[in-house]
Amino acid sequence: MSYSRFEDALAKAVAERRIAGAVALVTDRDGAVYEHAHGARTAGQDVAMDAGTLFWIASMTKALVSVGALKLVEAGKLTLDEDLARLIPEFADLQVLDGVDADGKPKVRPARSPITLRRLLSHTSGFAYGFTSPDLLAWATATGAADPSSGSRAAHKQPLVFDPGQDYIYGIGIDWAGVVIEAASGQRLDAYLAEQVTGPLGMADTGFKLSPDQAARAASVHVRGPEGVMPIPFGLPPEPEVMPGGGGLYSTAADYGRFLRMLMGSGPQLLSEATMRELATLQTAPGVGGFKSALPGMSNDYDPYPGMPTGYGLATLITPDPTGDGRRGGSLTWAGLANTYYWADPVDGRGGVLMTQLLPFADPEVLELFKALERDAYGV
Repeated sequence: MSYSRFEDALAKAVAERRIAGAVALVTDRDGAVYEHAHGARTAGQDVAMDAGTLFWIASMTKALVSVGALKLVEAGKLTLDEDLARLIPEFADLQVLDGVDADGKPKVRPARSPITLRRLLSHTSGFAYGFTSPDLLAWATATGAADPSSGSRAAHKQPLVFDPGQDYIYGIGIDWAGVVIEAASGQRLDAYLAEQVTGPLGMADTGFKLSPDQAARAASVHVRGPEGVMPIPFGLPPEPEVMPGGGGLYSTAADYGRFLRMLMGSGPQLLSEATMRELATLQTAPGVGGFKSALPGMSNDYDPYPGMPTGYGLATLITPDPTGDGRRGGSLTWAGLANTYYWADPVDGRGGVLMTQLLPFADPEVLELFKALERDAYGV
């Protein structure tokens, strides 16, 4: 299989300083069949990207945390549809944004339905991000509320943008799912994931904190300046009250390939066949999954498959139809804020990962690289 189209496009993007570098991996059910690194971990420095480079995978964390939550469902410690207020006191009196008052200030009212694990995992709980909801952004600006990225638990108790179960919006639901995991398991989220998810899969380079060795292998986050990409200061709160289950993991392409093989039904299996079928079943109305960005400096608008009836399952976005670039219908996919992307195709038994570190999200050129990787992986 030739990956020359992808490699040529990646080399051109690096040469033109559109990205600092990237690592790509394609796997079948048995193991990695292709891995390629090109460029630098940090623009302007002579340290090359390689297979050992670690990336902040941001929202690619969500699928791992979701699988962890589903393990607790199988263990009988959680159910998908119970009212989680029994475990999470903050869920007992949640408010919903309800327009603005005469002075233009946001109004709220009590939520009319409960938060459940199914709703958290499928982004139908009403919890949003400021960059996906202008209404929530306006509320935060008006109230001076702290951002959940601060790591404080109080900052996570924000108003919902609709009643739970009534719509879809991409948001902090999986961060709350991490809090639910802690309440149900009695373990801190990092310890639970290491024991129940990343450890069994052999994902030794995946975690919320970097060891000194891992920090030395980590890529910098970049933005584009007038003369090309440049690194920016980046770091997550070192001791957050709420561990960022929605976006706090670091990982490598090889480690994430191990997780993709599990999603495709090979290697160590963390969930039963019945739960895997539920994970890969649409939980939302068809035609949702992307978002309009309220903060262009953080993310571009993102609709990976316009016109396709995509939707969220219990861990990933589901593309129910063939993509036209190789993937079969029923494939699983999602991404991370710093332009990291993956797919897992359980029908064909092929998956792929593209890791970069560039803001804002949904960069058109990186998306084209991801598409080129998929096309070469399938010989399309």
